[in-house]
Amino acid sequence: MTTSPATTRPSTLITVEEFFGPPTRSSARISPDGTKVAYLAPWRDRLNVFVRDLDGDWPETDAADDPAALRVTSDDRRSIETFLWTADSKFLLFTQDTDGDENAHLHRVDLTRPDEPAVDLTPVDGARVVSIQFSADRPGTVYLELNARRPELMDLHELDLDTGKLTVLAENPGDVMRWVRTPTGRVLAFTITDDGTHLLFERTTGTPRLVSRFSGHDHIFGVSPCVPTPDGNGLWIGSSRGSDRTRLVRLDLDTGEELGVDSHPVFDLDTPRPEADPRFPSSLIVHPGTGELLGARYLGARQEIHPLDPHFAAVLPRLAELSDGDLAHVSSDATGRRWVVDFTHDRDHRATWSYDHTTGLARRLFRPFPHLDPSALAPVTPITIPARDGIDLPLHLTLPLGVEHRDLPTVVLLHGGPWYRDSWTYDPEVQLLANRGYAVLQVNFRGSMGYGKAHTRAAIGQFAGRMHDDVIDALDWAIAQGYTDRDRVAIYGSSYGGYAALVGAAFTPDRFAAAISYTGMSDLVDLSERAVPFVRRLLVNSYGRYMGDPDVPEQKADMAARSPITRVDDITAPVLLVHGANDLRVHRSNSDRVFEALQARGVEVEYLLNEREGHWFINPDSNIELYRTMERFLARHLGGRTADEG
Repeated sequence: MTTSPATTRPSTLITVEEFFGPPTRSSARISPDGTKVAYLAPWRDRLNVFVRDLDGDWPETDAADDPAALRVTSDDRRSIETFLWTADSKFLLFTQDTDGDENAHLHRVDLTRPDEPAVDLTPVDGARVVSIQFSADRPGTVYLELNARRPELMDLHELDLDTGKLTVLAENPGDVMRWVRTPTGRVLAFTITDDGTHLLFERTTGTPRLVSRFSGHDHIFGVSPCVPTPDGNGLWIGSSRGSDRTRLVRLDLDTGEELGVDSHPVFDLDTPRPEADPRFPSSLIVHPGTGELLGARYLGARQEIHPLDPHFAAVLPRLAELSDGDLAHVSSDATGRRWVVDFTHDRDHRATWSYDHTTGLARRLFRPFPHLDPSALAPVTPITIPARDGIDLPLHLTLPLGVEHRDLPTVVLLHGGPWYRDSWTYDPEVQLLANRGYAVLQVNFRGSMGYGKAHTRAAIGQFAGRMHDDVIDALDWAIAQGYTDRDRVAIYGSSYGGYAALVGAAFTPDRFAAAISYTGMSDLVDLSERAVPFVRRLLVNSYGRYMGDPDVPEQKADMAARSPITRVDDITAPVLLVHGANDLRVHRSNSDRVFEALQARGVEVEYLLNEREGHWFINPDSNIELYRTMERFLARHLGGRTADEG
């Protein structure tokens, strides 16, 4: 393993605002007609959608100072995260919830009337859009899964983009977990049995017809990815049937047969992380107009893309030349001539380029954070070590610049899920911590996805057990290597990572000098029992199989024993709790109860509760407050630097 050179002079301190303030621009996507680019940029400290011509000069300034840019949304309450072009380049669509409640509505911007406000196309209180499907056979229509009729039931709706008319195309009889419409009008429905088996039915006419069965062990949250083929007779899906690794297959809708399309000898298809987190591009690269399959992504220590289309096979090497990072979001015009892409990199976040395949000309359009010098940021190093029982533990180690890499204060940073994974990428949390002088150790403990089924399944029944042993094994490795001062270690994470931080503080109190739980669950029973109605049946393969069923007394008792709230009296280290008051996934009571219990015992505890956020903080001012608080907390207990020094 190689690390950055160590010197005796600390690196320049970068402010929290520089890391967590809004980007000057981000998330650029080219229009299908190839003339315009839409992107996110700040307005009144919230990210909104802007549009400008692809051609012309792109000043490396704020979009508001770009005379060619036109702002087409005006949300001053909550940042917009994602948007989509329609096939005719006339409309932009985006989803938005209210203060993190995750009840996302679909909105439309008409670019022929850019001065008119965005229109809410799903104005139903308490309802949410969970998927948006385009179809080449009806370019003026989108298909939505929406629970407008009953909170626990998603119906399939057809939405006319011009008129806004919303029509129920298929009503959920009570057992459908997911709907798919193919380009030839076939209506498909996924259901789930009591034992977690996923069943795919065709419901185009009358009586449902069973197409295929999928093991819940293989598909924890359902079949993913799941993309209709252009001929309407198949689905491109990820499959690990008969294998430890996920490969790409074509499911024939008439026969139910899976036909191999593509695979990697070592890596999994990069799923389901992109489907769960819009920051990451989909594992399948698909033509925006025809729906043809262009490429597939596989992710190990670094990404590999397999081109599956002759034209894209010629384009891909030219795109790869633009950066030493990994190709991330890819958008093209309908002809495949003009492309706008960005890149994953550990120190240069999502630099965005345009490329013309006809002329061969390429240029960088912008860097989202032009004030951040990549040479001032710390390299992220992927490493794999053995756990105590021999299972491979993929880690990412980030060491601060400008200091000797010996006996460093260290933050063990754990991802959420746990059905997720860390990867080689730019993470402002990691870079802030490294800039403050901390080593950062990220652990893809058992239960993490992307390393084969065996690695994920090894977590069954191991919450606060071997999953935590993996964290301790990684920490012991860092101490043995000489990187980490064993007396100055904090454990931190969000969601499952917040739970893991509380487990560290409660179950191994002698190992951590401080703990930070960001929207972490302290009570596994409460987590299961509060699940929102329309996802409860899906939890049989995740919460039910990995944590337990609270309706079974013995399992409920085991879940309680693995919950930090039942061991809160063992916590002695200082704790920082962070929660969004509108969190729908982990109720704020999970932090409230820990705070009250620690405060009653006189244990040092700090609680940052944000009334305008949910499970994760979106708005820049919320994140700036969060990381200023975290910076000061860690400095007090681990001795790292703070902005107060600058």
